[in-house]
Amino acid sequence: MELQRKPRLGILALMLEGYEPLFPGITARQRRYAEEVAASLAGVADCVFPRPALNREDIEAITAQYNADGLDGILILMLSYSQGQYLVHAMQRNSLPLALALVQPDETTGCDFEELELTVNQGIHGAQDNANCLMRAGIPCVFFAGSRKNGELAAFVADFGAAVRTQRALRQMKIAIVGKLAGMGDVITDDMAVYRKLGPEFVYDSIGTVQRACAQVTAGEIAERVAYEHTVFDIDPKLPPERHAESVRMYLGLKRYLEENGYAGYTIHFEEFGADGRFEHLPFLAASSLMADGYGYAAEGDATTATLVAAMASLCGQADFSEMYMMDLAQEAILLCHAGEGNWAMCRRDKKPFLMDRVFLEGGLSNPPTPIFTPEPGPAGVMSLAHLGGDRFRLVYAPGEILDRCDLRKIDMPYMFFRPASGVRPCVTAWLEQGGTHHEAIVCGSRTERIRLLCRLLDIEFVQV
Repeated sequence: MELQRKPRLGILALMLEGYEPLFPGITARQRRYAEEVAASLAGVADCVFPRPALNREDIEAITAQYNADGLDGILILMLSYSQGQYLVHAMQRNSLPLALALVQPDETTGCDFEELELTVNQGIHGAQDNANCLMRAGIPCVFFAGSRKNGELAAFVADFGAAVRTQRALRQMKIAIVGKLAGMGDVITDDMAVYRKLGPEFVYDSIGTVQRACAQVTAGEIAERVAYEHTVFDIDPKLPPERHAESVRMYLGLKRYLEENGYAGYTIHFEEFGADGRFEHLPFLAASSLMADGYGYAAEGDATTATLVAAMASLCGQADFSEMYMMDLAQEAILLCHAGEGNWAMCRRDKKPFLMDRVFLEGGLSNPPTPIFTPEPGPAGVMSLAHLGGDRFRLVYAPGEILDRCDLRKIDMPYMFFRPASGVRPCVTAWLEQGGTHHEAIVCGSRTERIRLLCRLLDIEFVQV
């Protein structure tokens, strides 16, 4: 998986050249201010700033250079008012993600301010002009308005950088599909719409290809991985070593299959394993460990959710797959779990995940070793990606918290209680109204703004419920 690095952002600092005759030295003054802003972002981005853009020709030349240099994105700053019309042609030819950050040299109005101070702090109406022109031209851009001094701007730029990185990853992404559960309607989408709008290519494959990759795993590779898993799991004493080894073989085989084909994620319908006849049990451990490695995953042929999990792993560092099983109205929460898959890297810190020798009758195979855990309690978000037809997609997103509860004694699969910030009844009602799907991606932490930025860069709807 791609190592995360600071983005390289070009600073497009806009200013009206007509102010220099009125206020001699204002251009140099505002250049120093832009350099100060760029330096303050060194912890989250590598900023390139050659000079202020004083007119349409400057804007177009600087933007073209940033594209030629292959930067990751452009951060627009307002050094004064600047005409929005002059931005449009440059941005129509631009291929880099855009952000406009409205910050000011002074963050409060001084009693002794003169027209010069008002001029250098008047970026707000220039930002309005430019934002309106970008909107009417259909050019996606993300926006920030706030302080440059208290960490707000740096946090925004960090989120923008993560969104830019994820947008790029989506454009390079391939998702493997092996089988699909018949009749499951909300996972059906238009592959070309996904490719055009989001970027990933869906590749349909056979279970035989997966089986061949599993067959190539050596006994030494299995032994090394088994030894590692004894350090990260509490192992069920009833789990036969040979069954654990077989699950590890499937994990290593699936990982080889993904690596050799350049897949960022996958979805396999579990009936394929039983129908093939060469597998002993279902790969719950493999799916869980691959999510812990950063791969996207979803069950039952749901390539769209596998894409979403892969995107959230890039955007937020870790992501999980699950589905809503039932409402718990007494504690204003939703119980989420699935057949036996879960990203055990998100396990609560005070307990190891338990690798269980689990009785599981579906598929007609033997007991699949299954990681049992609950995620770390605290802020989290649950989301789904719904295809609305044509090139329209909607991300339905519920912020809330994972509850500190891990006392279900007979639920033999990863699970969590999620309390939506809006309340369980309004959240679930709105989820249904907005077409949220029954498979979801889960991220820990307060990631709402980062996810909303990604949606805006992708030009897809973001609906918070």
